[in-house]
Amino acid sequence: MKHLIFLFVDHFEPKEPSDIEAWMARYPRMAERFADASGRRPRHTWFYDAADPAVLDALGELCRAGYGEIELHLHHSFDTADGFREKIEERKRVYAEHGALITVGETPVRTFGFIHGKWSLDNSRGEAHCGVNNELQLLRESGCYADFTFPAWGAMQPSMTNAIYYAADDPAKPKSYDTGHRVAVGEKSSGDLMIFQGPGRLSGVPRKAACVPGLTWLADHLMLTCGVAAHQPPTPSRIDRWVNANVHVEGRPEWVFVKVHAHGARGADFETFFGRPAAVMHEHLSRRYDDGANWRLHYAPARETFHIVQAAEAGKTGDPDDYRDFAIAPYRNTVS
Repeated sequence: MKHLIFLFVDHFEPKEPSDIEAWMARYPRMAERFADASGRRPRHTWFYDAADPAVLDALGELCRAGYGEIELHLHHSFDTADGFREKIEERKRVYAEHGALITVGETPVRTFGFIHGKWSLDNSRGEAHCGVNNELQLLRESGCYADFTFPAWGAMQPSMTNAIYYAADDPAKPKSYDTGHRVAVGEKSSGDLMIFQGPGRLSGVPRKAACVPGLTWLADHLMLTCGVAAHQPPTPSRIDRWVNANVHVEGRPEWVFVKVHAHGARGADFETFFGRPAAVMHEHLSRRYDDGANWRLHYAPARETFHIVQAAEAGKTGDPDDYRDFAIAPYRNTVS
């Protein structure tokens, strides 16, 4: 039996109240029509890029209803280590006031998953989109459990593809995540930060050929791109390619992870997220990857996905559902 853990991460950048209103009204109507092997509805992860209390509270309602979780997305430029640390700590403080990024229990922990704005983690795209060369270390020190930025294109893309791995920071240079040590069964964590990738470049395809400016159709054809938008609908053939990328923990190939991403607050893409394209995606996931004989489907937000990875690393086997809270307790705003 193989298990598909499906993770939908969102570079969530709302501009108008109507962006939030659309999610509040339309996402539950879409999601309530589908369920995974254990009866869970599709679960979104909003990597939110601001700290508007109204947005945090609205998303919190969706979280308490079981539709997903909130994590952290940050755009910054020409920054310093101190400036970056201050921004992260302020976000954690504000989010915690609304039940996000802080766990339940007598000893709450402030923790978060991270997506870097403009895909410029660890200053990989230059100072205009970051400026901090020791970002991996700073994220670890601030309580980040994993980065979910990649895959990307051009200079930001790591040399490693279709992988879950640990990267060690070199504060003297950017893009320390370019290579690392793959997460593996029976091995301890290493480096500074776990890098959790979605399906990326096909092996053997020259990176430059897939990144020619203006030829996005060529990039989509040559790469296992995992972006979802109006011009990139989640068709059955794309889903099969994502699964066949075979992202997994070394030594646990029967647990396959698929991470897709979107900019979910763009109104032009709402029909893709809430309408027929979304239905096609979930229908195919259910039919092809939740047949009960060969596959079981598991919808999971970023935090739970990280737990399942850590459980595999610790040598756990069987049903990934048993390990959704393996290392980090649920966030407060996910508890009714």
